[in-house]
Amino acid sequence: MGAEEIKKFIEEGSWTSIAPEIRPSGTKNADGTLKPFYLSRVFKYIRGDKFELTVINSADAYGKVPLVKMNIKGRMVWQGSHPIAEGAQKVDFIADEGYEVTPLLQGFADVMNQVAGKGYNKWEVNSAQSIFKKAFAPFGLAEGQVFAENDLVYIFNDMMFWGARNIDGRGFDKEENRPTNLQIPLVRKR
Repeated sequence: MGAEEIKKFIEEGSWTSIAPEIRPSGTKNADGTLKPFYLSRVFKYIRGDKFELTVINSADAYGKVPLVKMNIKGRMVWQGSHPIAEGAQKVDFIADEGYEVTPLLQGFADVMNQVAGKGYNKWEVNSAQSIFKKAFAPFGLAEGQVFAENDLVYIFNDMMFWGARNIDGRGFDKEENRPTNLQIPLVRKR
């Protein structure tokens, strides 16, 4: 599939993780190894290259202890073929419409009040706050910065794959960091 065929294919329904996913985080354990980052995703493509993404991070590998929910809205910029697989496309996800963070566990809210209290209301469980274009140290965002990732999209057997995180924890913030492997796929929910 080319980019136009992929867009048509993914615009119906939403796409969800088939199981909790694991990624390397940017934080390290005491022994220097990267801490695991557990998450599940729900993605919706909206005609006109818009997207909505909900990510729930969990404290455990089975997703039984949710920590935080992130709602991200923006646009997708299609950049051409990606060499990972025939039909894969380079896609930049730019969160230029909104980015909200909602603590789901009191311990997480407490940490946010310590590390990201300045410029925000008190972080409380189940209370969303916009971090859109605001400084947000936990995600490395500076004031005025719009979150963006240089990623990929690949469709195979009715599943949608994005890029797997770099094993050293680097984000997809630059073209040279664009993923070169596939992440666990998303499946369509109608």
